[in-house]
Amino acid sequence: MQAICKIFDKSDRFPALLGGIMLKLAQIFYQEVKPMTTEKVINASVQFFTISDDEAGQRLDNFLLAKLKGVPKSLIYRIVRKGEVRVNKGRIKPEYKLQENDVVRVPPVRVAEKNEAPISTKLNKVAELEQQILYEDDVMLVINKPSGIAVHGGSGLSFGVIEALRALRPQARFLELVHRIDRDTSGILLVAKKRSALRNLHEQLREKVVQKDYLALVRGQWQSHVKVIRAPLLKNELASGERIVKVSEEGKLSETRFAIEERYANATLVKASPVTGRTHQIRVHTQYAGHPIALDDKYGEAEFDSKMKAVGLHRLFLHAYSIRFEHPKTGEEMLITAPLDKTLKGVLAKLRASQA
Repeated sequence: MQAICKIFDKSDRFPALLGGIMLKLAQIFYQEVKPMTTEKVINASVQFFTISDDEAGQRLDNFLLAKLKGVPKSLIYRIVRKGEVRVNKGRIKPEYKLQENDVVRVPPVRVAEKNEAPISTKLNKVAELEQQILYEDDVMLVINKPSGIAVHGGSGLSFGVIEALRALRPQARFLELVHRIDRDTSGILLVAKKRSALRNLHEQLREKVVQKDYLALVRGQWQSHVKVIRAPLLKNELASGERIVKVSEEGKLSETRFAIEERYANATLVKASPVTGRTHQIRVHTQYAGHPIALDDKYGEAEFDSKMKAVGLHRLFLHAYSIRFEHPKTGEEMLITAPLDKTLKGVLAKLRASQA
């Protein structure tokens, strides 16, 4: 690839600060709350939206999710399926790509909500999120997401990273996630500040221009000849609603590239570079190879996890540490890195010391 035009790494400036902020944010965001439930009116009357050039090209369901903040995705699909949402007076499917000058009819929507702390309280709690920003300009920003924080609300969580950013920046006309990472995974997360940037970055993801690298601590000695895992992945949902992914011939083509970063007595630090972007891909591929990631509550191994807890690990050791892409506005090649937090660095230091 061409020479790197821009490199951003705040590890020199925020080594101690980032670790402390990550821990504090993780504790603050998801404190146990037992609120009462009431009904909230999201949209009190029928509304009509005429699609602008900037809004064109996105799917109907994504448009509705952006307009109807706080409405569960299941409810949005239901009102579309029942024909309550219309485009140009006709019934339409959720995956329909909106075009300029389309007129979208949106019905009144009511949802159950939990009585929560006022927004001012939430703002006080998430204000430090600004310190997690690794890079920002007029069209995008990049965050070093802490482990334990969802990228968006849902599944019983009303506030995630994107909701926090919108609350912190009420003047921002547009803030949308470019991609997602699991709640328990830390590291790089891209957010678009303009729809044109979102479209461009989504196209780069589809065309595999974007290169994402993760660091994972896995069980045992990773074999040096295992450099690529190609194993189709199939999503399953248990009766409890929990989502589980497994290797299956019926699944979607999935590929992850691996490289050994460092070896320890009973573990290996590997770099994982997903070529495809399936749910839980790295976690399932490492398990499939016989080397599950430390502290993975879905795909891990209890005995290995106990050993890792003994050296101070209390979270999934999976960190999105670098991303390479073309700037959506200038076309410059970007390489952005996110340092490991204090806890993960400490675990690796103890593993090294145990071998001395």
